[in-house]
Amino acid sequence: MAGNSGKAEEKEQAKQEAEIRVEHVTMQFRRAKDEASSLKEFLVRAVRRQHKYEKFKALDDVSFTVEKGEVAGLIGTNGSGKSTMLKIISGALIPTSGRVTVDRSKVQLLTLGTGFDPELTGRENVYLNGALIGYTKEFLDQKYRDIVNFAELEGFMEEKVRNFSSGMVSRLGFAIATAQDVPEILILDEVLSVGDMFFRQKSEARIREMIHGGSTVLIVSHSTAVIRNNCTKAVWIEKGRLRAVGDPREVCGAYEKLKDV
Repeated sequence: MAGNSGKAEEKEQAKQEAEIRVEHVTMQFRRAKDEASSLKEFLVRAVRRQHKYEKFKALDDVSFTVEKGEVAGLIGTNGSGKSTMLKIISGALIPTSGRVTVDRSKVQLLTLGTGFDPELTGRENVYLNGALIGYTKEFLDQKYRDIVNFAELEGFMEEKVRNFSSGMVSRLGFAIATAQDVPEILILDEVLSVGDMFFRQKSEARIREMIHGGSTVLIVSHSTAVIRNNCTKAVWIEKGRLRAVGDPREVCGAYEKLKDV
């Protein structure tokens, strides 16, 4: 009896230490079964109510945890449900079934270029994008010079963003997204693939600083090298189903074998 009591206490303690707990999450969407080949065909079908839909599972009974202070990497081929999982964790989507337990007030989700307006200048987009992330104007005033210097865009900030190269936009987005103090839970959505080799090295160094600052981190990346170099755990989701959770070297190795087939 004492042994069973001890195990129950250990399970309860582990549950309390999990910063992100994903339990049997399924996300089902409805999509057109036979897409119309033209606008005319679409309108005719709509009038005649001939549209046919099918249900598909973007996520199918997925469970994993990210413990306090852990750095977990989420991998999978395109369309495997990684972005859907991020939206559920951040609260943008509610799963069809299952649940995610996380204190969303602690979560900082870093994505690149969300909310950029190409007709505004680089300076104006710093304030627009920063406001969407949740920064105050006072914070952005204080951090503006640091953002410009880190993005290596001195002399370009009065130009409209539509004149920026994709690399310049990515660098600016990264500099804005990582300007804040270290959050308790940090989710990185493909933010370590920006710019040239030298900027990637600089961006990885900044992320490592944030990781070592004590955050619990979930990294989404197509790069197994990023997962191996930065993570203590890897979570592999493939075609909506959980394939493996564990040591990054082992999980990434299995993932690479699938891609080579």
